[in-house]
Amino acid sequence: MVIYEADVPGVGKRYEVETGSGERAVVIVHHDGKRELFRRSSPDADAEKLFEFGAEEARQVATSLEGTDFQPLDLEDIDVPLGGAVIEWTEIPEGSPVAGEAMGEAHLGKQTGVTVAAIQRGDETFGNPGAETTLEAGDILVSIGSRAEQDALDELLETGTVEESD
Repeated sequence: MVIYEADVPGVGKRYEVETGSGERAVVIVHHDGKRELFRRSSPDADAEKLFEFGAEEARQVATSLEGTDFQPLDLEDIDVPLGGAVIEWTEIPEGSPVAGEAMGEAHLGKQTGVTVAAIQRGDETFGNPGAETTLEAGDILVSIGSRAEQDALDELLETGTVEESD
């Protein structure tokens, strides 16, 4: 992971972190303790402000990110009742090619291998959605599948296709 650090005259310091997807998280730490969090979709893109935190809020968020209260499990090293499967909550993004399609038309399971156990739409939850259930942008899909299958679902929701892996 690459972290860029720079002084911001009269303001404080800027930290930029490259993510695995090529995006960058930008944190501006002001002299007065205020922190601003930005997202850049690429190194040359303009930054989009996401959040502003006071000093105490920033410490609480940092503690959560650091994982002091909760340590994720290394699924490679444990035996869980679901075997190699994990449960994920994945939002259908605006402009997704599957938005507006019925579950039976989208073939999410056939294309990715995941099982969609439920759909959360606002305050409503649709358990075991049928083939006639229409997918909408903003829906949260509760799916069960391997890490690779979950990644394929993310790709399908973004692009409408899944690359074949060897």
